[in-house]
Amino acid sequence: MAASETWTRWRYRYVPDKLVGEILAKNWIDTLIPVVILSGVLTFFSVQMPGFLGGSNLTDIAQIYGEYLIIIVGITFVMMAGGIDLTVGSVFALCNLAALLLINSMEINLAIGIPAIMLLGGLVGLINGVLIGYLGMRAFLTTLVMLIIVRAIVDKGLLDYGQTISRGFNASSAWEFMAIGSVFGVPSSLVVAAAIVLVGHVVLTRMRFGWHVTAVGGSRRSAYNAGIRVKRTICLTYVLSGLLTGLAATFYAARLSSAGTDVGKGLEVTMLTAAVLGGISLGGGRGSIVKAMLGALIILLVQNSLIRMGLTSGTSSLVLGGLLLLAVAIDVRWVKNRHKVLARAYVSPTYFKLPPLPETAADSGSDYALNDKLRGVEAIGLGELDGPEDVIFDREDNLYCGSRHGDIIRFFAPDHTRWEVFAHIGGHPLGLAFDGEGNLHTCVGGMGLYKITPEREVIKLSDETNRSLLSVVDDSRLRLADDLDIAPDGRIFFSEATVRYEMYDWMVDALEGRGNGRIICYDPRSKSSRTVLPNLQLPNGICVEREGQSILFAETWGCRITRWFFDGPRKGETEIVVANLPGYPDNINRASDGTYWCALCGMRSPVFDLALRMPSFRKRMVQKVGRDDWLYPNMNTGCVIKFDAQGNILDVLWDLGGEAHPMITSIREHKGFLYLGGIYNNRVGKYRIPGADPNWTSFDDYWGPSA
Repeated sequence: MAASETWTRWRYRYVPDKLVGEILAKNWIDTLIPVVILSGVLTFFSVQMPGFLGGSNLTDIAQIYGEYLIIIVGITFVMMAGGIDLTVGSVFALCNLAALLLINSMEINLAIGIPAIMLLGGLVGLINGVLIGYLGMRAFLTTLVMLIIVRAIVDKGLLDYGQTISRGFNASSAWEFMAIGSVFGVPSSLVVAAAIVLVGHVVLTRMRFGWHVTAVGGSRRSAYNAGIRVKRTICLTYVLSGLLTGLAATFYAARLSSAGTDVGKGLEVTMLTAAVLGGISLGGGRGSIVKAMLGALIILLVQNSLIRMGLTSGTSSLVLGGLLLLAVAIDVRWVKNRHKVLARAYVSPTYFKLPPLPETAADSGSDYALNDKLRGVEAIGLGELDGPEDVIFDREDNLYCGSRHGDIIRFFAPDHTRWEVFAHIGGHPLGLAFDGEGNLHTCVGGMGLYKITPEREVIKLSDETNRSLLSVVDDSRLRLADDLDIAPDGRIFFSEATVRYEMYDWMVDALEGRGNGRIICYDPRSKSSRTVLPNLQLPNGICVEREGQSILFAETWGCRITRWFFDGPRKGETEIVVANLPGYPDNINRASDGTYWCALCGMRSPVFDLALRMPSFRKRMVQKVGRDDWLYPNMNTGCVIKFDAQGNILDVLWDLGGEAHPMITSIREHKGFLYLGGIYNNRVGKYRIPGADPNWTSFDDYWGPSA
């Protein structure tokens, strides 16, 4: 091995490049931007003003922050639904005026006054909601016009009731508590705001209305097609914004007991800046209450600090305008480019060197020499199936296979021409296995491990396992459960091909060349799953050996078959059975003569084998070349091999024309025939095995003949 290749191997073994992409893929990465900005603001102003984090300053900030939080929750709902509300400042001024008049001057009971003021704000929100949601007017122009109208009403109200307001004084303890009261040192406004934030977060993330808001913001047409009442949802967000703005204005009125023409001016820009800076998308459908909270805190700290530094209001507005431009730029550029950045960073190739490619030429004398034994095999369900990845038989000789449409299809014995949908699961069924009671178990891509009873009841057994302690990716969720087999004591061993990629892009895992897969054991006694073998290279076929103490499993990208002992004196040990295959092994199943069949779903090529030793080349390919032009393993040609427990290759079945089965992912011997499945095929193949036992079935071999 050349020195450069040795360096490459060690460099990619010990430098965890994949962590960058895994971190960028996290949902909380959007929150990291406002967190970094907040940290910068705190650091800067703490250095500039030594008493910045003093007790008295924090108390003042906490009171105002409570009012900001109440408003920002409503703004978040509006923006998450794809709207914008520029009336916040004017509504705030109107409700402040109403609070001073009704509560401070007329001394109306707070139980009546506060709901009345909130309803006043909600009324303005309702007008906005009807105009925008039901009449389809543009949110920006509509709320801009409403801003002007409401501000005019406020100015008229100040002229008519200014003197009355100035003479008012409500000495009630409840009004005083709203102004300066606290709970364990926390201002009353912030306590109420915390409760509203909690409720808002739950609604937005856990309740139907919140899901509808997010769906409407993501795509109104799709939300409408899904049956969501889009117009009503949009309208309600504006009503909610008005109600919460009215509540915040009531706290403001209690705290300052004053009204003026400048109340609420610029508040809409402040709240918009806070929301966008916190990561609420201007286009809707992306954001959270927590992000909005961070944005509001950043803006409040900047405003408060600029005032304490003695800068003019014009300077403060200039800074806020600059922050808004920065926030909009980050929002637009990040939304536009996030998937590009993630695609470039997430795929993380590493160094992997396969053994020399075995010879397959017809006259080479190799164990894998080409032949044409599979030419012209019989086709079952031709054109009626889509993606039968695995096939299996019950005691009555009925054939079962999966379908890309989320079904398990049953072909009736003896000729397997008549079929029905045995069960609908929803995801693509992959590996199949029967237990002794006739329950059919299947791995479903993207969904986990399922069981279908003879009565056709579909039962989810597991969709998660124990999470790895140091894993950045949430590997507790099953992304791609693949193949399975059942031990004599009922334990189910199944493979998960990769923890980093979903069902639709499993081939990308080949570009990494690292151990992203694992084998998991489901114990029906405890109804729990646990990972027993991690860090495998696309583990695929699983087959319990006849002595009931070990399993054979295929590592597709590793091009090898390995034995792992789960019981007996060698428990926990692994050993390689077939070290160097000419292709990519898939499902493994028992043969009638005590040996094993294995499907090769694709064949190795010298070019891809070489590329696996060049991770920097593959990385540049991912970054510079379109996804459709990436170099992938060859999956257009496959074959079947037969091997014994010692790893000796006993037979090889090829289809040179590639017409019978261009990609073979599974094999199942049954009564003298070999049945072939393929995840990209539209049929099940049937091949007569010369000299095979015409009475042997895998069901009886596992569970004994029926009584």
